Amino acid sequence: MKTLVLLLLFCHSSSSVKHSLKFFSTGFSGIPNLAQFVGIAFLDDIVVGYCDTKEKIVDAKVDWMKQFFKDNPEHLEWYTGQCFEIEPNFFKNTIDHFKQTLNQDGGVHVLQRISGCEWDDETGERNGFNQYGYDGEDFIQFDLTTLTWSALNPQAGTIKLSWDADIDRIEFNKNYLTEIFPEFLKTYLVLGKSSLQRTERPSVSLLQKTPSSPVSCHASGFYPDRATLIWRKDGEELHEDVELGEILPNHDGTFQTSADLNVSSVPPEDWRRYDCVFHLSGVEDDIVTKLDKAAIRTNWVSPPEFPVVAVVAVVIGLLLLILFITGLFMWRRNNNVSDSSPHTSSISLDRISTPDQSQ
Repeated sequence: MKTLVLLLLFCHSSSSVKHSLKFFSTGFSGIPNLAQFVGIAFLDDIVVGYCDTKEKIVDAKVDWMKQFFKDNPEHLEWYTGQCFEIEPNFFKNTIDHFKQTLNQDGGVHVLQRISGCEWDDETGERNGFNQYGYDGEDFIQFDLTTLTWSALNPQAGTIKLSWDADIDRIEFNKNYLTEIFPEFLKTYLVLGKSSLQRTERPSVSLLQKTPSSPVSCHASGFYPDRATLIWRKDGEELHEDVELGEILPNHDGTFQTSADLNVSSVPPEDWRRYDCVFHLSGVEDDIVTKLDKAAIRTNWVSPPEFPVVAVVAVVIGLLLLILFITGLFMWRRNNNVSDSSPHTSSISLDRISTPDQSQ
């Protein structure tokens, strides 16, 4: 399955003149309450259609495809038949065939397939592909050059021999990969030309959290997602001290990405030797951004330096406070002492009886 995933994830690196139509299909067995079959259609790596047998959905994901289905109901009918009848039955029978050949029990099994074609609109070269994965492993694929099947897994050897002997299966795959799918691809490219072939250049910024953090070259607002963002030194691409980010979608349908450069070991006088380069597939001019301290945007604010005058003022204030407290303490102590003597004497005199009082 690693190859299947790579076909979907890394297609943005292909040439700008190559177009592709891909159908990614998945069938399940032994999993209750899960769709028996799910299919997704990609045109130039953009999802244009989806179907799900559990939800009973056959849906176009782009406006021009929806209009095409509306103007050509027979095309929608063909996809509906494929999704709800032909493909689910085919995947079920294939899983049963694999289980029987491999001596497997009931259990849970997953069959995946990626099929379709590529077409170079400059050279006219066509390339069809049809590959299966079974239970999470690459399994078997069709070779258009030899019109035979290739086992990608030791367990697929017996099935390869069986499918190589099935002439109808071979002719069916040859017809779809060299005739039907390429015609679909060309038709869809004409319909979706305005959206598929548009390009939007991004805004590129240099960002840094703190002076010791890496400098991030951030590009946002570009379309399509077939783009690269790199750091260079003296015109040569850097790989060390560089961390490349993923290409992520924005809410408006455009994309963003970033590349971080560790500048901790770069002397200030060498900054001018570095630049960030954004390349968008199909656009001739790259966006080059020089590494410049003045151009870096950051939210970091340096701690304010405490001025000497402020320090002196604080010290004087503390000394005055200490003197005030000390003076107050001494005054209260002296006041208590002076008040206590007369008070005691009066009490004693009051208690001495006079001659007049004794009579």
